[in-house]
Amino acid sequence: MKTAALQASWGKVVEVGEPAIQYFYSHLFLSHPEVRDMFPVSMTAQRDRFFAALGHIITNVESLPTDRAYLEQLGREHRRFGVVAAHYPAAGASLMATLARFLGPAWTPELRREWESAYGVVADIMVSAAEASKSSTPAWWDAEITGVKRHSLDITLLEIRTFEPYPYVAGQSMAIEVPNRPRTWRYFSPASAQRDDHTMELHVEIVPGGQVSPDLARNVRPGDIIKLGAPVGHKLTLDPDHSGNLLMVAGGTGLAPLRAVVEELDNRWGTSSAAPNVLLFHGVRYTPNLYDHAYLKHMSSRPWFTYIPVVSHDPTFPGQRGLVGTVAAEMYWWEGYTAMVCGSEGMVRHTVSELVRTGLDPKAIRHEDFTPHAPTASPKPAEVPA
Repeated sequence: MKTAALQASWGKVVEVGEPAIQYFYSHLFLSHPEVRDMFPVSMTAQRDRFFAALGHIITNVESLPTDRAYLEQLGREHRRFGVVAAHYPAAGASLMATLARFLGPAWTPELRREWESAYGVVADIMVSAAEASKSSTPAWWDAEITGVKRHSLDITLLEIRTFEPYPYVAGQSMAIEVPNRPRTWRYFSPASAQRDDHTMELHVEIVPGGQVSPDLARNVRPGDIIKLGAPVGHKLTLDPDHSGNLLMVAGGTGLAPLRAVVEELDNRWGTSSAAPNVLLFHGVRYTPNLYDHAYLKHMSSRPWFTYIPVVSHDPTFPGQRGLVGTVAAEMYWWEGYTAMVCGSEGMVRHTVSELVRTGLDPKAIRHEDFTPHAPTASPKPAEVPA
């Protein structure tokens, strides 16, 4: 494949922006109206996700033959939307039509062949991964809401139970669909380690303008059924034999996957009396949003665990005040630690910057990113779940 030609032509389409995205979906739905029901009613986030994924693929197209993990995961995840092999040619035809529409004279027969070849490789990898996963995992897991604790107007703690074993590892995330928002999936992280009774905790904070978090936080009731996509992510998980010191920095309900790892380490400590040293900073804007304060204070009795709450917008708070990333970065010299960071996109970006500023090796900082990013004129590789 002529990667330079693919990347240059993609860059020109990205510069067009929203009209190119709208054209692609209009072409797809007019050519194949039967696929419209596979997509959510509101297409804004979905449009961004498609072009963000395509931008990542094209930016890294030279590594496709050897690094297939991203595409394989993408193929497996598309099963929950009902995507089958027959749908890929339809999407490919609409992509080619979009490129032809906005590249104009630059859309030569040779460039078309390059794009068709690249798309064929992408489709083959995704379809093969999806087909292979059918024998071992369902397209999604049904889970029942078994407990609801509304901590505040914005934060709700849920207990859910899957009807079949759900093979996640503490620190992973999964996409969730709620009944009131069909075909609209958003990522959440279990806040508990694996349990024998198939239950897990979810920490849900309402995202302004969100389409799924308000329903999960305010509307679900015990007995309601939600859908879970396959577990994804590896950057906030720990190898069973990990023994190095850990710095955990959480913002809001970004605490959830880190809490799950802490619970897993506590289980390990209970059976082997061994666990790495862990310092966990939990940052919130206002004191009442320290919603898991009691559990974390209780855990502070463990010799290996230290909990430091941080509040940024409450001058009466008697503990650490400020932005959690700054407080964590400046409290200690973290050389030799592995940092795990989770929270909003802005919180993660700020915390990583602060830790690097104070001397922590960027390679020692781990965080996930499942947020769709709109295309930009100069697309860069996105951090994506493996």
